[in-house]
Amino acid sequence: MLPQPEEHAASSPATHDEFTREERVTLLNLAHESILSALEHREVSLDPPSPHFSEPRGAFTTLYLQRQLRGCVGYVLPVISLYRTVAETARAAAFEDTRFAPVTLAEARSLEVSLSILSPLRVIKPEEVELGLHGLVVSYGGRRGLLLPQVPVEHGWDRLTFIEQTCQKAGLPRDAWKNGATLEAFTAEVFGDASEVARPGE
Repeated sequence: MLPQPEEHAASSPATHDEFTREERVTLLNLAHESILSALEHREVSLDPPSPHFSEPRGAFTTLYLQRQLRGCVGYVLPVISLYRTVAETARAAAFEDTRFAPVTLAEARSLEVSLSILSPLRVIKPEEVELGLHGLVVSYGGRRGLLLPQVPVEHGWDRLTFIEQTCQKAGLPRDAWKNGATLEAFTAEVFGDASEVARPGE
């Protein structure tokens, strides 16, 4: 599955913490190390250090530079291990997000990382969507659009607007959810350098 650019992943209302602080720090450091190793032309191990990190999961990596969005790429579907997903999406956010120039080595040392780890997708009824808790995926006829849980909160959308905007993200009519499109939901555990104070070498 190709990495997908997405809306930036700021903090969202907490649900439950699946990952310990140590696991969060490990994943954040992996994201930084994946970017730096690419710039420094060296290898980094992508072997998951624990069974938890071996589980296939979708995830987004968001990069900030001086508090400004610098890149965001993710895998919606759980096709590879979480550990590899974080490493690959970090590199993709740094070098393949076409909205930005590739990250330089000088920039890489000052980046802040935010990770959004996605739960498995499940079909959901429109009235079951909870703002701030659920992210949405709308798909129909080979088109797919995704918005993270924090996006409607940031924009002040109601439930209907959130669903309609996700349809538009898929390149579908705003009312596609009423005309055969599949509506799926996921939750995301979001954490980043600002909360975990995790940087390589510190």
